Amino acid sequence: MAVHVVDHPLAKHLVNSLRDRTTRPEAFRQMSRTLSTMLVFEATRGIRCDSRVVETPLAETVGDFLGQGLAVVPVLRAGLAMLESALILFPDVAVGYIGLERDHNTAVAHSYYCKLPNLADRFTLCVDPMLATGGSASQAVALLKANGAKPVVFVSVISAPEGIERLQRDHPDVEIYTAAVDDRLNELKYIVPGLGDFGDRLYGTM
Repeated sequence: MAVHVVDHPLAKHLVNSLRDRTTRPEAFRQMSRTLSTMLVFEATRGIRCDSRVVETPLAETVGDFLGQGLAVVPVLRAGLAMLESALILFPDVAVGYIGLERDHNTAVAHSYYCKLPNLADRFTLCVDPMLATGGSASQAVALLKANGAKPVVFVSVISAPEGIERLQRDHPDVEIYTAAVDDRLNELKYIVPGLGDFGDRLYGTM
């Protein structure tokens, strides 16, 4: 399905501020929260609404209200940076966690943790700031689908063409929301120009 690039001027400003190697962890965290809020807002446009009667101080009218809950599943650990935005925006949020760790030699991820809520009838977001090779994203989405998630939307800060291609090939029904599509992966499977290791920069563990 479609790749949606959130290209609002503020989103562009935030992405490039995150890229800056001189950005300190505290500023990195704040900008990540703001950008994640923008991404989650856009990625949830397809959430179901139900209509019901509302009585205002002046009249009776019919209005739309959220008709289903949201499930947000960050891929640990960097995906945690995107969780708070969904918790602030939505009144009914169930949270799960998927732990996938990439082998730096093979670039293949292995699962070390998976804890998911009941995903039935919830609009499900899988969030991971960096969509690089697409291997971790594809594994995470497969786990969500196996546990009843439908639909699943993938949300990232920065994406590589290789990761988008892999996720679309493995899960053509999953829409992707991102703030930037970068040039390529380097020989170490890092996104170029990218912003380095998101988790390390977020938590100051470089």
